[in-house]
Amino acid sequence: MSVTDPEPTVPTRDQVRQAPKVLLHDHLDGGLRPATVLELAREVHHELPADDPESLGRWFAEAADSGSLVRYLETFDHTVAVMQTGPALTRVARECVEDLVEDGVVYAEVRYAPEQHVAQGLTLDEVVAAVQVGFDQATEAAGGRIVVRQLLTAMRHRARSMEIAELSVAWRDRGVAGFDIAGAEAGYPPTRHLDAFEYLQRESSHFTIHAGEAFGLPSIWQAIQWCGADRLGHGVRIVDDITVADDGTVTLGRLAAYVRDMRIPLEMCPASNVQTGAATSIAEHPIGLLTDLRFRVTVNTDNRLMSQTSMTAEMTSLVEAFGYTLTDLRWFTINAMKSAFLPFDERLAIIDRVIKPGYAALAGRPA
Repeated sequence: MSVTDPEPTVPTRDQVRQAPKVLLHDHLDGGLRPATVLELAREVHHELPADDPESLGRWFAEAADSGSLVRYLETFDHTVAVMQTGPALTRVARECVEDLVEDGVVYAEVRYAPEQHVAQGLTLDEVVAAVQVGFDQATEAAGGRIVVRQLLTAMRHRARSMEIAELSVAWRDRGVAGFDIAGAEAGYPPTRHLDAFEYLQRESSHFTIHAGEAFGLPSIWQAIQWCGADRLGHGVRIVDDITVADDGTVTLGRLAAYVRDMRIPLEMCPASNVQTGAATSIAEHPIGLLTDLRFRVTVNTDNRLMSQTSMTAEMTSLVEAFGYTLTDLRWFTINAMKSAFLPFDERLAIIDRVIKPGYAALAGRPA
């Protein structure tokens, strides 16, 4: 139960759904609707492991629920395969935003790797443009209920990070908020892409790095201290630098203390972490300890299709596991909005005009 809320209000799932939410870590190619995968696969004659939406959705969840990040990433072969044309990318992007609006998300940064969508002849610019068209269509239809930005991802096992970093800078005033690297961590440290990160720093551009998910503290240390990451994608293994004694006394190592002191945001994805083996269960997920210690924790979906999840589902699972209240969920949400790759005045406007009033209304209190 929240210790900061004098009148704790443990929300129902419906209240969580209504609450304004902010999403910083969501993969476009990990959030397709099963029915859309089926339709697009038929158009390009791509063979799938199931032939109806329900069975296909179940296959994605079961295949991803392996305890292995490498196996988890294999499920993307099917989604990426059907996202190789401009119309397909626009449709997937539009439906992504529609689903987020339905889930009560008011701000989202959705990431994907443009280099994975050029197999049928699209240029990198055409990929980004097609996604932006879908985002624009859906945000316009939503009537101002959501703001969405792209994060352009480079694959850490390939050698196109500088190219993608330059692409993110070229598009940063046209819908792209920043840069990311993703993919299997082991054997592919972020320092392999140091030239891209140094370029982004010179360009005063934002970037996050997948680090501390399947690999430990060295990945986090390199992401922050060598590459200068603004945020950590997952960062769950920072708990390896935290010691909890039998009497409950907590001691932070030097890296963990730095992450907390510098308010480096952690893009935590509980359901995904359980699937990939980064955590054994939601109740035992390090997010509980890190929240108690007041790290800059944010809650995210990672891959909504593979994890069969949503922001409502993620937050509801935390409410059930830790007894979090509306005050706690508001804290997570404001943490995320503070950490967004959006100009300060725009972040502040969403916090003051959308998030705070939204939570106040649910709690029956003044904003």
